[in-house]
Amino acid sequence: MVGTRGRPRSHEARRAILDTAFRLCERDGYQQLTIKAIADEAGVGRQTVYRWWPDKAQILMDALIDLRERELPRLVKETGDPMRDVENLLAVTFRLTQEITGAALVGLMSDAQRDPELSRRLQTTVIGPRRAALRAVLRAGVDSGELIENVPLDLVVDFAFGTMWYRLLSQHAPVNATLAREITDAIARLLRPGE
Repeated sequence: MVGTRGRPRSHEARRAILDTAFRLCERDGYQQLTIKAIADEAGVGRQTVYRWWPDKAQILMDALIDLRERELPRLVKETGDPMRDVENLLAVTFRLTQEITGAALVGLMSDAQRDPELSRRLQTTVIGPRRAALRAVLRAGVDSGELIENVPLDLVVDFAFGTMWYRLLSQHAPVNATLAREITDAIARLLRPGE
């Protein structure tokens, strides 16, 4: 019995750290985020944080992976209609950037420009899976005959997420449901027969 009591606390502490890191990053910004602030706000000691992560970038990476594994399967449901599925996937992704992940993504992307290992990890665990999900929806549409591969699908994926990144980085326009609809309409014009 005693051995099992530590496990939930450990899981609860880990969950609190991940959630707190997102919340503080969105509130205070990536540059101001510190391990001390995360530990204090999560109600754990700094040594607890350092036991699992060497720095804030790795905490936020794990928070992004956790969010993807925990929330996205529940939020992104395929309907079989490729354009509706594209819009839904983009709308969910864009909503999460507005509410939870935007500051973390921009901060990590900035650090990744100087850190090849962080860049690799960001690509393989966060960016790559989102790209693969959108590409799979588009490929299913092409395979079913509802879409035509008039342009390479990877270029279409670049267009969709490139627009998101450009807006996140430049902050000149919102990343929201309206953008998801506009990108979906543009993709339909690129890939739908007769559009």
